[in-house]
Amino acid sequence: MTSRPRLALVGDRSDRVPAHAKFDELVPHFGVEVDWLPSAAVTDAVADYDGIWVIPGSPYVSQAGALLAIRTARTADIPYLGTCGGFQHALIEYSRNVLGIRDAEDVQYDADATTPLIVPLACSLVGETAPLHFAADSRLASVYPGRESTVETYHCKYGLNPAYENELRSGRLRISGWDAEKAPRAVELPDHPFFIGSLFQPELSSTPTDIHPLIRAFLAAVNVRAGVRERRPAAVGE
Repeated sequence: MTSRPRLALVGDRSDRVPAHAKFDELVPHFGVEVDWLPSAAVTDAVADYDGIWVIPGSPYVSQAGALLAIRTARTADIPYLGTCGGFQHALIEYSRNVLGIRDAEDVQYDADATTPLIVPLACSLVGETAPLHFAADSRLASVYPGRESTVETYHCKYGLNPAYENELRSGRLRISGWDAEKAPRAVELPDHPFFIGSLFQPELSSTPTDIHPLIRAFLAAVNVRAGVRERRPAAVGE
């Protein structure tokens, strides 16, 4: 019997995070089985999911748990979406484990970080909408066919420290979305089945009858991953 695709929402539920109430409203319309995993509950078993979404709510109870989820998605080719905190932590995970910047940090965890990769934005984006421009040949752009820009909803105070942007560009992780001042607002891995981090929050502009196109694209990738898993021959002893 074919099982439903499985999606992990990684984050710590809080009434203070507007996105969390939206997930309660939207999840029944995703068409997949969804488990909400507190950051401290993330283990290597997260690799059993067909999709991983690290949701807003940073700083997380367990930064290590959030980073484990992201690393697992990146290295095991599991579709990944990270919004707000999930964007910030994707930058941290990639900087530490791929670029070798082992002390890359978010100042929310350590105000005196040696390498403050994630810092307060020059202008807070809490409750704001702002233009988003994207690279024409990126996966992000494919979500918005025929367009060069759009307007997105934000609820964030922290983002990439401009001092480390060039170092970030030295690897495969690509900045694929930016604001009117060219500040990074989305990243992706071009050679991954689906790996996108966005500082904007597509869940906030979604309704049960009008799911944001980025979420729809992510869920499509989750379904593809589930189909591949179902077709995979069982190992001896399974």
